[in-house]
Parts: sequence; structure tokens; C-alpha cells
Amino acid sequence: MPSARETRLVPYSPQQMFDLVGDIRRYPEFLPWCSALRVRSDDVTGEGVRILISDMLVRYKGFEERFTSRAHLIAPEMCVRTEFVDGPFEHLENRWHFHAGEGGGTAVEFFIDFRFRSRILQKLASSMFEKALMKLSDAFVQRAHALYGGVRSDAGSG
Repeated sequence: MPSARETRLVPYSPQQMFDLVGDIRRYPEFLPWCSALRVRSDDVTGEGVRILISDMLVRYKGFEERFTSRAHLIAPEMCVRTEFVDGPFEHLENRWHFHAGEGGGTAVEFFIDFRFRSRILQKLASSMFEKALMKLSDAFVQRAHALYGGVRSDAGSG
């Protein structure tokens, strides 16, 4: 089952990065392979947690898959947790945490763990996993540059 954990330092505030990742309606504008996204529900709990259920259409080299996920935007913890609801996955979990960096900016911690039901999709995903993860990570950083300005080069990764 592919999984990865990455921490990347970016020159933006935790709030800016939380807002960027939490704005899932905008994903088709900048995420590779995300060709459409529809938010089914958007609710706020009393604890400052926003829960979005959405359908995403992903296209890659002749493959097209639609899946539904539930995102928990946890403002008090500067955390976004996403889980699989329906679609081609057997399992999908992803988490983002945003912490003030020691030298300024934000340490963005990202974790993903998934398994497709289809052996063909799983094999394809496993073979290109690291490259795809870096491309997605870069897309979020470039989106931050576009929204908030600042340095256009990689702010570091670890």
C-alpha cells in the first residue's frame, strides 16, 4: 500500500497554507490530474471544524476515476484530514499539519496512505508514486506563490 510522509518549509503563514489546502473547490485550477470537483456538503461544527464532502474527477493518461472524500478542516489544530467515502479506493487517508517554522514561514507536514481496489490502478499508482507525490506537492507550493507572492524557487523540503 503506497504511503508517504513529507515535511516541507514554505515562506507563508500556517493560516495561509491551511486556507489554501482547505479551499478544495479551487483544486481543478491548479492540481494536476484533478479535472473537476463538486462539493456535496459543507458544514461547520461547534468545535471550529469544517467538514466538506466532495466528489473529485481525476484523469490520467486514458484513466478516469471519480471518488468521494470527506475532509475535516480543523482550524484550532491547523490540520486537514481527508478520508475516503466512495470510489476506486479500498483505503485512502491523508493528513496535512501546518506549524510555524523555526526560521519563519511554515513547516507543512503531509501524510498519505492509500490502496486502490483495482490491481491495475494500484500497480500504476505504485510505479509512479514518488514522482506524482512531488508533482502534487509542487502544485500546492506554486499555488501559494501565485496567491501570496514571494520567492518562486523551492523553499526547501525534508
